[in-house]
Amino acid sequence: MAKGLLVTYALWAVGGPAGLHHLYLGRDSHALLWMLTLGGGGLGWLWEFWKLPSFVAQANRAQGQRQSPGGGTPPLSPIRFAAQIIVGIYFGLVALISLSFMANFYTVALPLAVGLGVLLVAAVGNQTSDFKNTLGVAFLTSPIFYGRPIAILPVSLAASITAQKHRRYKASVESETLSLRLYRLGLAYLAFTGPLAYSALCNTAATLSYVAETLGSFLSWFNFFPLVGRLMESVLLLPYRIWRLLVGDPGFSNSYFQEWEKLYEFVQSFQDEKRQLAYQVLGLSEGATREEIHRSYQELVKVWHPDHNLHQTEEAQRHFLEIQAAYDVLSQPKKPRGS
Repeated sequence: MAKGLLVTYALWAVGGPAGLHHLYLGRDSHALLWMLTLGGGGLGWLWEFWKLPSFVAQANRAQGQRQSPGGGTPPLSPIRFAAQIIVGIYFGLVALISLSFMANFYTVALPLAVGLGVLLVAAVGNQTSDFKNTLGVAFLTSPIFYGRPIAILPVSLAASITAQKHRRYKASVESETLSLRLYRLGLAYLAFTGPLAYSALCNTAATLSYVAETLGSFLSWFNFFPLVGRLMESVLLLPYRIWRLLVGDPGFSNSYFQEWEKLYEFVQSFQDEKRQLAYQVLGLSEGATREEIHRSYQELVKVWHPDHNLHQTEEAQRHFLEIQAAYDVLSQPKKPRGS
Protein backbone atom coordinates (compact mmCIF):
# COMPACT_ATOMS: atom_id res chain seq x y z
CA MET A 1 0.00 0.00 0.00
CA ALA A 2 1.36 3.41 -0.98
CA LYS A 3 2.51 5.68 1.82
CA GLY A 4 0.69 8.98 2.26
CA LEU A 5 2.43 12.32 2.71
CA LEU A 6 -0.28 13.73 5.00
CA VAL A 7 -0.11 10.68 7.28
CA THR A 8 3.67 11.01 7.38
CA TYR A 9 3.47 14.67 8.39
CA ALA A 10 0.88 13.83 11.07
CA LEU A 11 3.10 11.14 12.56
CA TRP A 12 6.08 13.49 12.32
CA ALA A 13 4.20 16.13 14.32
CA VAL A 14 2.79 13.72 16.95
CA GLY A 15 5.65 11.30 17.48
CA GLY A 16 8.51 12.61 15.38
CA PRO A 17 11.22 12.53 18.09
CA ALA A 18 10.29 8.88 18.73
CA GLY A 19 10.59 8.01 15.03
CA LEU A 20 6.94 7.08 14.37
CA HIS A 21 6.99 8.52 10.85
CA HIS A 22 10.09 6.53 9.99
CA LEU A 23 8.48 3.38 11.34
CA TYR A 24 5.47 4.06 9.09
CA LEU A 25 7.75 4.48 6.06
CA GLY A 26 9.68 1.30 6.79
CA ARG A 27 12.88 3.16 7.74
CA ASP A 28 13.53 1.10 10.87
CA SER A 29 17.18 2.13 11.30
CA HIS A 30 16.18 5.79 11.17
CA ALA A 31 13.35 5.11 13.63
CA LEU A 32 15.75 3.45 16.09
CA LEU A 33 18.22 6.31 15.74
CA TRP A 34 15.49 8.83 16.57
CA MET A 35 14.30 6.69 19.52
CA LEU A 36 17.79 6.63 21.02
CA THR A 37 18.59 10.30 20.41
CA LEU A 38 15.09 11.84 20.70
CA GLY A 39 15.06 12.98 17.12
CA GLY A 40 18.71 13.94 16.99
CA GLY A 41 18.31 16.23 19.97
CA GLY A 42 15.26 17.76 18.32
CA LEU A 43 17.34 19.43 15.61
CA GLY A 44 17.22 16.45 13.27
CA TRP A 45 13.47 16.15 13.76
CA LEU A 46 12.90 19.81 12.80
CA TRP A 47 15.28 19.60 9.83
CA GLU A 48 13.30 16.64 8.47
CA PHE A 49 10.25 18.80 7.82
CA TRP A 50 11.63 19.62 4.37
CA LYS A 51 12.83 16.05 3.69
CA LEU A 52 9.59 14.16 4.28
CA PRO A 53 8.34 14.31 0.65
CA SER A 54 11.56 12.66 -0.55
CA PHE A 55 11.31 10.04 2.20
CA VAL A 56 7.75 9.18 1.13
CA ALA A 57 8.75 8.98 -2.54
CA GLN A 58 11.68 6.73 -1.67
CA ALA A 59 9.47 4.42 0.41
CA ASN A 60 6.90 4.12 -2.40
CA ARG A 61 9.60 3.35 -4.98
CA ALA A 62 11.05 0.65 -2.74
CA GLN A 63 7.72 -1.21 -2.42
CA GLY A 64 7.75 -4.31 -4.57
CA GLN A 65 11.29 -3.63 -5.78
CA ARG A 66 13.39 -6.78 -5.98
CA GLN A 67 16.63 -5.28 -7.22
CA SER A 68 19.04 -2.99 -5.46
CA PRO A 69 18.04 0.68 -5.84
CA GLY A 70 21.09 1.40 -7.92
CA GLY A 71 24.42 0.05 -9.06
CA GLY A 72 27.76 1.31 -7.88
CA THR A 73 28.46 3.33 -4.76
CA PRO A 74 26.12 5.90 -3.17
CA PRO A 75 27.35 9.50 -3.32
CA LEU A 76 29.44 10.72 -0.41
CA SER A 77 27.37 12.68 2.13
CA PRO A 78 29.25 15.04 4.51
CA ILE A 79 26.10 15.24 6.68
CA ARG A 80 25.94 11.46 7.08
CA PHE A 81 29.69 11.33 7.81
CA ALA A 82 29.41 14.01 10.51
CA ALA A 83 26.36 12.26 11.98
CA GLN A 84 28.29 8.98 12.14
CA ILE A 85 31.06 10.63 14.16
CA ILE A 86 28.62 12.37 16.51
CA VAL A 87 26.45 9.30 17.14
CA GLY A 88 29.55 7.15 17.59
CA ILE A 89 30.77 9.55 20.29
CA TYR A 90 27.29 9.57 21.86
CA PHE A 91 27.16 5.77 22.02
CA GLY A 92 30.67 5.75 23.48
CA LEU A 93 29.75 8.23 26.21
CA VAL A 94 26.70 6.17 27.16
CA ALA A 95 28.91 3.07 27.33
CA LEU A 96 31.41 4.93 29.53
CA ILE A 97 28.67 5.83 31.98
CA SER A 98 26.96 2.44 32.13
CA LEU A 99 29.55 -0.24 31.25
CA SER A 100 32.91 1.07 32.44
CA PHE A 101 32.94 -1.45 35.31
CA MET A 102 33.69 -4.23 32.80
CA ALA A 103 37.21 -5.67 32.98
CA ASN A 104 37.72 -5.49 29.20
CA PHE A 105 35.80 -2.27 28.67
CA TYR A 106 38.36 -0.47 26.48
CA THR A 107 39.05 -3.50 24.30
CA VAL A 108 35.50 -4.88 23.93
CA ALA A 109 32.58 -2.75 25.15
CA LEU A 110 33.79 0.69 24.06
CA PRO A 111 34.75 -0.12 20.43
CA LEU A 112 31.61 -2.26 20.07
CA ALA A 113 29.36 0.59 21.27
CA VAL A 114 31.04 3.23 19.10
CA GLY A 115 31.08 0.95 16.06
CA LEU A 116 27.39 0.12 16.41
CA GLY A 117 26.54 3.81 16.66
CA VAL A 118 28.44 4.51 13.43
CA LEU A 119 26.79 1.55 11.69
CA LEU A 120 23.33 2.68 12.80
CA VAL A 121 23.76 6.01 11.01
CA ALA A 122 25.30 4.23 8.01
CA ALA A 123 22.14 2.09 7.72
CA VAL A 124 19.74 5.05 7.58
CA GLY A 125 17.64 5.20 4.42
CA ASN A 126 18.55 3.02 1.45
CA GLN A 127 22.24 2.78 2.33
CA THR A 128 24.33 0.57 4.57
CA SER A 129 27.98 -0.31 5.12
CA ASP A 130 30.23 -3.26 5.82
CA PHE A 131 29.67 -4.57 9.35
CA LYS A 132 32.92 -6.50 9.79
CA ASN A 133 35.28 -3.84 8.45
CA THR A 134 33.71 -1.02 10.46
CA LEU A 135 33.75 -2.92 13.74
CA GLY A 136 37.19 -4.33 12.96
CA VAL A 137 38.70 -0.85 12.64
CA ALA A 138 36.99 0.21 15.88
CA PHE A 139 38.47 -2.77 17.75
CA LEU A 140 41.94 -2.12 16.30
CA THR A 141 41.90 1.60 17.15
CA SER A 142 40.65 1.40 20.74
CA PRO A 143 43.71 -0.31 22.33
CA ILE A 144 45.95 2.52 21.09
CA PHE A 145 44.21 4.82 23.58
CA TYR A 146 43.63 2.17 26.24
CA GLY A 147 42.35 3.50 29.55
CA ARG A 148 41.55 7.00 28.29
CA PRO A 149 38.03 8.34 27.64
CA ILE A 150 39.45 10.31 24.73
CA ALA A 151 39.57 6.96 22.89
CA ILE A 152 35.95 7.57 21.90
CA LEU A 153 36.91 10.34 19.47
CA PRO A 154 39.56 8.53 17.35
CA VAL A 155 37.58 5.27 17.42
CA SER A 156 34.48 7.04 16.13
CA LEU A 157 36.48 8.90 13.48
CA ALA A 158 38.24 5.75 12.25
CA ALA A 159 35.01 3.73 12.18
CA SER A 160 33.18 6.53 10.32
CA ILE A 161 35.89 6.75 7.67
CA THR A 162 35.74 2.98 7.19
CA ALA A 163 31.94 2.99 7.01
CA GLN A 164 32.05 5.69 4.33
CA LYS A 165 34.70 3.80 2.38
CA HIS A 166 32.53 0.65 2.30
CA ARG A 167 29.16 2.36 1.82
CA ARG A 168 26.71 0.64 -0.51
CA TYR A 169 23.03 0.44 -1.31
CA LYS A 170 20.84 -1.97 0.64
CA ALA A 171 19.63 -5.07 -1.15
CA SER A 172 15.85 -5.29 -1.34
CA VAL A 173 14.24 -7.78 1.03
CA GLU A 174 10.77 -9.19 1.49
CA SER A 175 8.45 -7.06 3.59
CA GLU A 176 8.20 -8.05 7.25
CA THR A 177 5.27 -7.93 9.63
CA LEU A 178 4.94 -4.92 11.91
CA SER A 179 5.09 -7.12 15.03
CA LEU A 180 8.46 -8.57 13.99
CA ARG A 181 9.86 -5.11 13.26
CA LEU A 182 8.63 -3.76 16.61
CA TYR A 183 10.07 -6.77 18.40
CA ARG A 184 13.48 -6.18 16.84
CA LEU A 185 13.40 -2.45 17.57
CA GLY A 186 12.34 -3.15 21.17
CA LEU A 187 15.28 -5.48 21.74
CA ALA A 188 17.70 -2.92 20.32
CA TYR A 189 16.20 -0.16 22.47
CA LEU A 190 16.45 -2.28 25.64
CA ALA A 191 20.04 -3.25 24.84
CA PHE A 192 20.93 0.45 24.69
CA THR A 193 18.90 1.79 27.62
CA GLY A 194 18.97 -1.25 29.94
CA PRO A 195 22.52 -0.90 31.33
CA LEU A 196 22.13 2.87 31.63
CA ALA A 197 18.81 2.55 33.49
CA TYR A 198 20.26 -0.08 35.82
CA SER A 199 23.20 2.17 36.70
CA ALA A 200 20.96 5.19 37.24
CA LEU A 201 18.37 3.41 39.39
CA CYS A 202 20.55 1.04 41.40
CA ASN A 203 23.55 3.29 42.00
CA THR A 204 22.33 6.82 41.41
CA ALA A 205 25.01 8.76 43.28
CA ALA A 206 27.90 6.85 41.69
CA THR A 207 26.32 7.15 38.25
CA LEU A 208 25.89 10.92 38.57
CA SER A 209 29.46 11.25 39.75
CA TYR A 210 30.68 9.28 36.78
CA VAL A 211 28.50 11.30 34.41
CA ALA A 212 30.21 14.42 35.71
CA GLU A 213 33.63 12.81 35.27
CA THR A 214 32.77 11.72 31.73
CA LEU A 215 31.36 15.12 30.73
CA GLY A 216 34.38 16.82 32.24
CA SER A 217 36.73 14.59 30.25
CA PHE A 218 34.68 15.26 27.12
CA LEU A 219 34.92 19.01 27.64
CA SER A 220 38.67 18.77 28.22
CA TRP A 221 39.08 17.54 24.62
CA PHE A 222 38.35 21.11 23.48
CA ASN A 223 41.16 22.77 25.45
CA PHE A 224 42.81 23.90 22.23
CA PHE A 225 39.54 25.33 20.87
CA PRO A 226 38.11 27.56 23.65
CA LEU A 227 35.15 28.83 21.61
CA VAL A 228 34.09 25.31 20.64
CA GLY A 229 34.58 24.17 24.23
CA ARG A 230 32.32 26.88 25.61
CA LEU A 231 29.72 26.06 22.95
CA MET A 232 29.77 22.35 23.89
CA GLU A 233 29.53 23.23 27.58
CA SER A 234 26.48 25.41 26.87
CA VAL A 235 24.84 22.58 24.93
CA LEU A 236 25.48 20.05 27.71
CA LEU A 237 24.11 22.42 30.36
CA LEU A 238 21.09 23.45 28.27
CA PRO A 239 18.64 20.89 29.81
CA TYR A 240 19.50 22.09 33.31
CA ARG A 241 19.10 25.75 32.37
CA ILE A 242 15.74 25.08 30.71
CA TRP A 243 14.58 23.25 33.83
CA ARG A 244 15.64 26.18 36.04
CA LEU A 245 13.89 28.61 33.70
CA LEU A 246 10.64 26.64 33.91
CA VAL A 247 10.55 25.87 37.63
CA GLY A 248 12.69 28.65 39.02
CA ASP A 249 14.33 27.80 42.33
CA PRO A 250 11.53 26.19 44.38
CA GLY A 251 13.92 24.75 46.94
CA PHE A 252 13.30 21.06 46.29
CA SER A 253 14.50 18.81 49.07
CA ASN A 254 14.40 15.75 46.86
CA SER A 255 17.86 14.20 46.82
CA TYR A 256 17.69 13.47 43.08
CA PHE A 257 17.25 17.15 42.23
CA GLN A 258 20.11 18.00 44.58
CA GLU A 259 22.33 15.40 42.95
CA TRP A 260 21.61 16.77 39.47
CA GLU A 261 22.38 20.31 40.63
CA LYS A 262 25.67 19.08 42.07
CA LEU A 263 26.40 17.32 38.80
CA TYR A 264 26.04 20.43 36.66
CA GLU A 265 27.87 22.61 39.14
CA PHE A 266 30.69 20.08 39.11
CA VAL A 267 30.85 20.04 35.32
CA GLN A 268 31.10 23.83 35.23
CA SER A 269 33.99 23.92 37.70
CA PHE A 270 35.48 20.59 36.65
CA GLN A 271 38.71 21.89 35.17
CA ASP A 272 39.69 24.15 38.10
CA GLU A 273 38.88 21.57 40.78
CA LYS A 274 40.76 18.82 38.98
CA ARG A 275 43.87 20.97 38.55
CA GLN A 276 43.79 22.07 42.19
CA LEU A 277 43.68 18.45 43.32
CA ALA A 278 46.51 17.60 40.94
CA TYR A 279 48.68 20.36 42.45
CA GLN A 280 48.00 18.94 45.93
CA VAL A 281 48.97 15.41 44.88
CA LEU A 282 52.29 16.64 43.49
CA GLY A 283 52.89 18.87 46.52
CA LEU A 284 52.97 22.07 44.48
CA SER A 285 51.36 25.45 44.77
CA GLU A 286 48.97 26.61 42.06
CA GLY A 287 50.77 28.24 39.16
CA ALA A 288 53.91 26.08 39.35
CA THR A 289 56.02 26.06 36.19
CA ARG A 290 56.27 23.09 33.83
CA GLU A 291 59.82 22.41 35.07
CA GLU A 292 58.63 22.31 38.69
CA ILE A 293 55.77 19.99 37.79
CA HIS A 294 58.05 17.62 35.89
CA ARG A 295 60.69 17.62 38.65
CA SER A 296 58.14 16.92 41.39
CA TYR A 297 56.59 14.15 39.29
CA GLN A 298 59.94 12.41 38.77
CA GLU A 299 60.82 12.63 42.46
CA LEU A 300 57.46 11.26 43.65
CA VAL A 301 57.46 8.46 41.08
CA LYS A 302 60.82 7.27 42.39
CA VAL A 303 59.56 7.38 45.98
CA TRP A 304 56.26 5.58 45.38
CA HIS A 305 57.18 3.16 42.61
CA PRO A 306 55.72 -0.26 43.59
CA ASP A 307 59.06 -1.98 42.92
CA HIS A 308 60.66 0.19 45.61
CA ASN A 309 57.91 -0.43 48.19
CA LEU A 310 57.46 -4.19 48.36
CA HIS A 311 56.49 -3.93 52.05
CA GLN A 312 53.49 -1.69 51.22
CA THR A 313 52.59 -2.63 47.68
CA GLU A 314 48.92 -1.62 47.73
CA GLU A 315 49.54 1.84 49.19
CA ALA A 316 52.43 2.43 46.81
CA GLN A 317 50.31 1.38 43.84
CA ARG A 318 47.56 3.79 44.87
CA HIS A 319 49.97 6.72 45.27
CA PHE A 320 51.75 5.84 42.04
CA LEU A 321 48.50 5.95 40.05
CA GLU A 322 47.43 9.22 41.70
CA ILE A 323 50.77 10.82 40.81
CA GLN A 324 50.52 9.71 37.19
CA ALA A 325 46.93 10.99 36.91
CA ALA A 326 47.88 14.35 38.46
CA TYR A 327 50.80 14.74 36.05
CA ASP A 328 48.53 13.99 33.08
CA VAL A 329 46.09 16.70 34.22
CA LEU A 330 48.75 19.36 34.69
CA SER A 331 50.43 18.47 31.39
CA GLN A 332 47.30 19.66 29.54
CA PRO A 333 46.87 23.37 28.78
CA LYS A 334 44.47 25.11 31.13
CA LYS A 335 41.02 25.72 29.66
CA PRO A 336 39.94 29.42 29.82
CA ARG A 337 36.94 29.91 32.07
CA GLY A 338 33.78 30.77 30.17
CA SER A 339 31.45 33.54 31.08
